[in-house]
Amino acid sequence: MPKEIIFSDKAPAAIGPYSQAVKINGTVYVSGQIAAEASKSGDIKAETGLVMQNIGHILGAAKLGFTNVVKASIFLKDMNDFAAVNEVYGSFFPKDPPARETVQVARLPKDVNVEISVIAVE
Repeated sequence: MPKEIIFSDKAPAAIGPYSQAVKINGTVYVSGQIAAEASKSGDIKAETGLVMQNIGHILGAAKLGFTNVVKASIFLKDMNDFAAVNEVYGSFFPKDPPARETVQVARLPKDVNVEISVIAVE
């Protein structure tokens, strides 16, 4: 089965040689999403909300939603933001949240505070 490139014009275009998402064998791999414009405000909740909205747009382009997400990866600039990010992230998964890891990293693209990627299945 060939892979299908997923793209939403409602989410930011890729800033490098990668696709927003790739679908193969009923699984959608969404690349890490950031919210560069929101990161400058210093409001981690607003930044996380925009990241999750971007993910939602990409999932929508694949005709999926957050209930299809089975795995998420969260990368934080500062682990002290964990509770605030968790609060916003959790609002997108009110029931049966996906498997996940959260790690602190030294630096993220465009100096954002949070990046999130997901894997979803049909």
